Amino acid sequence: MDIEKPQPTGRPEDPGPQTGPPTRQPTRPTVLADSPALVVTVCVAFAAAGAGLGWLVRLLAKWLVTLEHAPWQGPARLLTAVPEPWLTIGLLTVGAALGLAVALFGQHDELAVTVADDEVILTRRAKPVTFARTTVHLAFRDRKELVLLGADSAELAREGCTLDAERLARAFRAHGYAWADGDPHEDEFRRWVPDTPNLPVGANALFTARERALGKSETADDARDLRTELARLGVVVRDKDKRQFWRLVRQDQPPRD
Repeated sequence: MDIEKPQPTGRPEDPGPQTGPPTRQPTRPTVLADSPALVVTVCVAFAAAGAGLGWLVRLLAKWLVTLEHAPWQGPARLLTAVPEPWLTIGLLTVGAALGLAVALFGQHDELAVTVADDEVILTRRAKPVTFARTTVHLAFRDRKELVLLGADSAELAREGCTLDAERLARAFRAHGYAWADGDPHEDEFRRWVPDTPNLPVGANALFTARERALGKSETADDARDLRTELARLGVVVRDKDKRQFWRLVRQDQPPRD
């Protein structure tokens, strides 16, 4: 009795079950930023508010010139000397343009986060800062700030962030990063007061200068730079209601440069 032999298929033989760990397939980077719909909504809202302000200026100018004595009557007379409808059109246009400019500046200042398998990129004001995956030990949201920690518990980044915390958590976890729902070092922070003991040499002077810089828009960059200087000393800083809180990085590794 003839037995039909199986014909070769040209396919490689099954290597059998894999004994090593499964290989993680690379995934496309996840970009988190305000949606275009939200950006448009914000711009329209600010433009409308600016136009409304222009309308109020028109009403105020027309009212001021009817008074016998009132401040700002000179500028009011100049405005009302412009014939209608050009006065109204001009004020509405200028107000809307100013409102739109404010909205665009605010959007430009928002943080965008790109999470990839091999790196995290934080972009603000079109200036990206890249953190290699090997340096990012943990990520979490601390109130309205996104925080990245290194393996020595030092902060790699602390950036104001309005992105949804759940979206951030999903993105980091999808790319294999550790994510926490809060700061695991919360209990280590202490409020800074002048001449606080047990701080590295020079830290109190930096804290004093930074306290003067906090809450002033023209010195916001100074406060940021001073935070970086404190980080070089191994001091982590967190602000709350213009008060400074601090903790030291773990001592089993040297402070970050």
